[in-house]
Amino acid sequence: MERTIQACSGKKIEVKQGQTTTVVDVEGGQAADSFVRVRFYDEADDQKLRFAVIVTKTDGHWVFCKHKERNTLEVPGGHREPGEDILTTAKRELQEETGAIDFSIRPVCVYSVTAPWNFDGQETFGMLFFADVKAFEKELHSEIERIVIQDGPPSAWTYPDIQPYLMEEVQKWMRMEGIPE
Repeated sequence: MERTIQACSGKKIEVKQGQTTTVVDVEGGQAADSFVRVRFYDEADDQKLRFAVIVTKTDGHWVFCKHKERNTLEVPGGHREPGEDILTTAKRELQEETGAIDFSIRPVCVYSVTAPWNFDGQETFGMLFFADVKAFEKELHSEIERIVIQDGPPSAWTYPDIQPYLMEEVQKWMRMEGIPE
């Protein structure tokens, strides 16, 4: 499976071509090279996986992170350290950014992002995970100021052209797996 999203500020239109879904900006006539492309794959070479993003719930509510230097919310996640397998990256990032101490975590799919401002426009890959957290530490010890637990997605995303689509992909996966949203 490969699914592509092209995101851009302004009004968007969703175009489906076979297995590919594309969201195209219809306002402002922006050039294709200004688009952010988010793609989803069943698998990829492990060496390409540079990031882990963990869409997270607790007690039926979504968990988001508020970074100390930003006024927006984001899904927990981060860079893979040298020598680390991608599941270890996901667990470490979830613990660091949310304080999760008792949780289950499952891989959903591989995703990629291509954007002119990101890694010189090169396609970068990560693994998308879903976690269900049962318990959190009392305080955080990272760049995250606080976690926010709410019923739906944030109105102000840190990465609005990427993370809403990652969350949407996890929600589709949850429905396929029979996991309550």
